[in-house]
Amino acid sequence: MTSENSTEGGPVTQVGEGQEADEATPPVLTVGAPHVGEVLADRYELAEHINDDAAGRQVWQGIDVVLRRPVAVVLRYPGGDSAQEMLQAAVTASRVIHPNLAGVYDAIDEDGRAYVVREWIDGEALRQLVVEEPLDAERATSIAHSVASAVAAVHATGMVHGNVHPGTVMVADDGRVVLADARATEGDTPDTDVRAIGGILYFALTGHWPHAEVGPSSLPDAVRDGSGAIAAPRMVRAGIPAYLDDLTMDLLDDRLALPSADVLAAELDRLDVAADEPFIVDAGPLRFSATEEGLPDHPPATRRKLVLGVASLLVIATVGLLLGISVLADRGDSSGDATPGPGVAATGSAAPSGASTEPAAPKPVALTKDQVRIVDPEGDRTELTDAALMVDGKRDTAWESDTYKNLPFGPKSGMGVLIKLAEPTAVTSVQVNLSATGASAALFTGQGDTGSTRVGDQRILDTYKTRIGEPLENHEATTLTFQGFEPDQKHQYLLIWFTKLPTTTDGRLRLEIQEITVQAQG
Repeated sequence: MTSENSTEGGPVTQVGEGQEADEATPPVLTVGAPHVGEVLADRYELAEHINDDAAGRQVWQGIDVVLRRPVAVVLRYPGGDSAQEMLQAAVTASRVIHPNLAGVYDAIDEDGRAYVVREWIDGEALRQLVVEEPLDAERATSIAHSVASAVAAVHATGMVHGNVHPGTVMVADDGRVVLADARATEGDTPDTDVRAIGGILYFALTGHWPHAEVGPSSLPDAVRDGSGAIAAPRMVRAGIPAYLDDLTMDLLDDRLALPSADVLAAELDRLDVAADEPFIVDAGPLRFSATEEGLPDHPPATRRKLVLGVASLLVIATVGLLLGISVLADRGDSSGDATPGPGVAATGSAAPSGASTEPAAPKPVALTKDQVRIVDPEGDRTELTDAALMVDGKRDTAWESDTYKNLPFGPKSGMGVLIKLAEPTAVTSVQVNLSATGASAALFTGQGDTGSTRVGDQRILDTYKTRIGEPLENHEATTLTFQGFEPDQKHQYLLIWFTKLPTTTDGRLRLEIQEITVQAQG
């Protein structure tokens, strides 16, 4: 893979350009310099010196003379104790086999030097790929999806990569994306890797690496405003879809909880739409584009999924029918044709004397801070903190929006709160306690797991569009109660969307949410 120090020409492999290496001072090699034609460990012949990485390690293209395949050889001087971190990282990485991870073949310590032998990849590093211009949204999403899949595979073994960086993300000539050079330290966690994937997205879309959010590097820092806040990708470059912009910024925002790598990979997989599938309109909520003949044919893979889905539904329906017949037969055997006598329920069980036939009273649903999220698609991301105060059980604490100058909601169309219940629940009402009157709001729901990942706020609005009950306009009380739930339906995601600010007692236009309470069937 190409690097800043390699010569122009044929394909080369760059290894070890991670953020730690960028800050290191290369040691001086004085003795034992390797040379073309030298065979290491009686197996790996050095063919060409590619470059010295920023950590002072030599990167060579070599040949495995036993298997007759090209390999990348990374040499470090000296070996011994000082090389143990590199060698241990290689041993750890060799245990994970995944198409988006560079294969590690060998790790050898000869005291005077140590070297790691790994897969040779024809192509270039992401940092070099973006030199001329940032990537389009589709390719950036595809690369991030591959990286997230690789990181998820590493995390599944209980390990951390620790070196997700544009210099360790390789894009092969055949289009394969490969993550190399795992180098985790004691301070690295799975969140470190996931946040770095946000950095990969930001770099791919803008050509800048967010130092403060992800880690220092020799790459140019993210674009920032006068206060040092990072600028969103679509503020740096036109044409970036809102959902991808929001996802990137969410991953870089340390005020928000991060999804796991496998959840992020699944979300990016949904967004990673192949360019040769014209029946997909965009990478947002999946839609089909119309043709002159109507909807286009599904591709073979989609047809197979549809056939399997229909077959599964038929199996489920058949099983349900058989079970229903069995239950009805059992009831017929136990009760016969006789009409139930006094005090006997229709199912044949005795009804206790004086039992009430009214449904149980609704009960509150426990909410935690991780189940509520501020939705602000038109905001500058300064109003996202303290959402936990809306579900802390205290009326004397509140989440507060900024203060606005004009009604109904300053320059915005509105703001909202997304509630993710622990499971689908038969909700009966949602109550919101405000500090002032005059607010306008509505309650929405919808299908899908959008709330489980850090995805774009605009996509949340696009997903949860089914209104429950009637909207409350210029509400004259400080308590907003939303009802109108169907008794036979369950909901897991609820979006409270405010379109008009209340006026506080001191005359300010500001939204102050003291508490949110969800009631469900008892």
